[in-house]
Order: sequence, then C-alpha cells, then structure tokens
Amino acid sequence: MTRLLLASASPARLATLRSAGVEPLVQVSGVDEDAALRRAEARHGPLDPVDVALTLARAKAERVAADLAGPDPREALDAARPIVLGCDSVLELDGEVHGKPTDAHQAITRWRRMRGRSGVLHTGHWLVDLRAPDDGGSGRQTGATSSTTVHFANLSEEEIEAYVDTGEPLRVAGAFTVDGLGGPYVTGIEGDYHTVVGVGLPVLRDLLAGLGVPWHTLRAPTTG
Repeated sequence: MTRLLLASASPARLATLRSAGVEPLVQVSGVDEDAALRRAEARHGPLDPVDVALTLARAKAERVAADLAGPDPREALDAARPIVLGCDSVLELDGEVHGKPTDAHQAITRWRRMRGRSGVLHTGHWLVDLRAPDDGGSGRQTGATSSTTVHFANLSEEEIEAYVDTGEPLRVAGAFTVDGLGGPYVTGIEGDYHTVVGVGLPVLRDLLAGLGVPWHTLRAPTTG
C-alpha cells in the first residue's frame, strides 16, 4: 500500500484525510513561511494569492522530503518511502492575502472587513514522490491550488468578539473555520468544501492519479 505523509500540523487536514479512509504519516515541516515567500518573490516577482498558497505548500513538502533524505531520518518514515503532501491555505479578500492573524486585534479587524461579504479561500497542494522505483516511484513533484468562494454572515460586534475570544480564529488561515466554531458564521460556499477545511480531496485525487496512484490504493484494507 502506498503511504501518504502529511507535512502539516493541522488537525483539520489530518481529520479530513482520515474521514476519507486515509491514515497518513505526519511530520511537521517547520518551514519559515516568510522566508520562503521572499525567496519566491526574488525569483518570480510579486505573487498572486493562488501562487502564495502553492509556494508555501511546495516549501513544506520539499522540506520534509529533504529531511527524510538526510543522515538521520525517522526510521518508520524512512522505511515507508511515502509520497509527501504539503498544503497551505490563504484567504483572498479585496485582492489581499490573509493567513493566520497575528493576534486578537488583527482577527477582530479582519472579521469587521469580512462580515457580510465574500472571500476566496485558496489551498495549495504539493506532492513529492519518494517511493522506490520498484514500488512505482518516479521521484517526480507535482502541485495545484484549489479555490473556493466563501460567503460570510453579517456578524455583530458582540459575535465577532465572542468568536475571537475562543482563540480559534488565531489558529487558522483567514481567521475562520467552516468545520468548527466558525461554521455558523459561514452562510455558503461555492466550490469544494474540503478546500476550505484545508485539503481539497478532488484535487489531491487528481494529483495522485498523475503519479500513477489511484485514490483507493491509499485506503487501508478493512477487516472483519
């Protein structure tokens, strides 16, 4: 069975993959996101929001892939020879890119802009194939960004402050969730729901197919 390694600490991404029958390995990348974006902008010029998400997803996947190829990889991960998946999400609002708020004040300010309006949540996905050639590995990399429009409720000041007080908006891109405490404040989406959660399953399926890995081969066999 092909193993997927999630290069992310996001519990929402892990839960999404598990709900689809995939039990990934996990290794957090520790990438300096600001530095990764500066390097990309130095090479390519200003990045649009779609490319910001993809650049950060690629940086995470490549960092973990490099760590596994280093002199002291974790034994279990080294033996697995997985396909590494990096993901990153950003919210585009008025052409500006928004990741995680730095503090409660920024989260409140952002929600004052978001309420009653719509934004686009972009999630970048990047795969690095570390499988051995005998297992079908190609050494290739591939990636894509999926984008979903999100419509926000017209929250009152009291609602904004109460939501930010939960701490959840400080932990997630765009300062909201659709699958958690922020769910009541999202009135609708146009596109893939899982993209908003943090990993677009249809896009991931297509990327894996491009590496010759059918989605169902990632699922652990059922017993009983």
